[in-house]
Amino acid sequence: MGRRIEVELTSSRDDGSWTWRAAGARQPKGDLDGSLLYEGAKIGDVVRVEADFHLDGIEVVEVFAPKGKKERTDLLELKTRPLRDDELVTTQRVGRGDRRGGRGRRGDRPGRRDQGDSGRKRPRSAAPPRPKPKRLRPRRVHRDALLATVTEEHRPIVEQVVRDGMPGVRAAIERQNSEAKQAGKPEIDAAPILAIAEQHLNQARLAEWRDRADAALADAAELDLRDLRSVVVVGGDVARDDESRGIADQLKQVLDERMESDHSQWLADLRASVLEGRVVRALRLSSRPVKAGAPLPTELASELAQQASKALAADVEQSRWATVLDALAFSPVRGAVTPVGVPAEPKEELLGEVRRLSDRLPAIAGLFGIDPADVPKSAKRRRRPSRGKSDKKREGAKGRKSESGPKRSPKREASAETAAAAKPEAETSPAPTPEPAPEPEAETSPAPTPEPAPEPEAETSPAPTPEPAPEPEAETSPAPTPEPAPEPGVAAESAKPIVTAGDEQE
Repeated sequence: MGRRIEVELTSSRDDGSWTWRAAGARQPKGDLDGSLLYEGAKIGDVVRVEADFHLDGIEVVEVFAPKGKKERTDLLELKTRPLRDDELVTTQRVGRGDRRGGRGRRGDRPGRRDQGDSGRKRPRSAAPPRPKPKRLRPRRVHRDALLATVTEEHRPIVEQVVRDGMPGVRAAIERQNSEAKQAGKPEIDAAPILAIAEQHLNQARLAEWRDRADAALADAAELDLRDLRSVVVVGGDVARDDESRGIADQLKQVLDERMESDHSQWLADLRASVLEGRVVRALRLSSRPVKAGAPLPTELASELAQQASKALAADVEQSRWATVLDALAFSPVRGAVTPVGVPAEPKEELLGEVRRLSDRLPAIAGLFGIDPADVPKSAKRRRRPSRGKSDKKREGAKGRKSESGPKRSPKREASAETAAAAKPEAETSPAPTPEPAPEPEAETSPAPTPEPAPEPEAETSPAPTPEPAPEPEAETSPAPTPEPAPEPGVAAESAKPIVTAGDEQE
């Protein structure tokens, strides 16, 4: 696939080819055919080119001429007239107390109620929300240093290894060979390219890990634990020298400290949510511990189970029921929760949520008369959110287009139907007997239907045998469609090959 880059023309050769390099850099560089250049091209021009990046080099396929300076023609000329002194704009400074019509401060407006009387059901925590953890954004210091030590001929291969690994190199070779085959060019030999890639594979993996490790150490206090864990896990396989092992040990120590601090903060947030009565938030927090398998404190787990049981009462809204069940399904206290009551007339939305979570909440599902073993797998999948009107319209248009299908002429439809009718009869017919000959004629002849023009069929088909068998033919032959009768010439042409096939069978 081509890519556009900016290059600088550096020199011209006697054979008509030109050399180039990347604009403002020494690499990459190469040569191009002089016939691709525009008229008036000279050394030092910076142009945009369309280039194909292959493992064995860069090929320029198109050169775009530099655009000249464009003159603006859409500007309007502003014409003024001389102004008198009394027509000039005057300004007058206004004091700070006179602004906004003298309404004063924002909190002194009449009619504003106190924030304490906002009518909230429960007090919220006054602690500010914690900042969102940073994601890992490594630089390319070590990878660029590795590419600088590689020869120019091997650089595209090593870049592919750094970017996608060995699977990416094999995919690039297959893609380039398929393009060469379509263009009628010889395919490249994959063995030496794969050998070069495998030679630099360990160095590429180490350089990539070093970039990630440096970024993790720089933001160790604010980095997401998932990214920090991934760097530590990969370091155990990649670190071979003493320097890399030292960085890996440092990352392990940082990870242990972060897990201890984050686990303490997780317990503090969970206790605060339970004290404030925020059941759903507490249940979701309990299902996402920092340390995998870490048990909850006994008192905290008991209090959370009691609050969850009270939240599942008969007088609670069914939408609230579904929300609490979804949060409870992955909480470690789900086995200790017993609903205070069940809605007398549960709606289908609530029953569908109970069926979906029946494997994780079998006791609660039994209160609704639902057995998890009887629930199909399709009902246990999470439903996707409803889509917008534009997506539905697009799907409806696509369905109508597929249902309509390509239009065919009546002549093609008639020939296709007769050929399709003749094929199953030829396959299902028994040993050669004198009866099969008139059977295909009965399918193609319009005698059984009230459609006009039966004479051309009778003229082209031989006389039927005195043993008619309409019932077996009606069972094996497809039902006639209410399409318009084909032209006489079409029926004759479609009947001839069927009669010939019957004669060959006889």
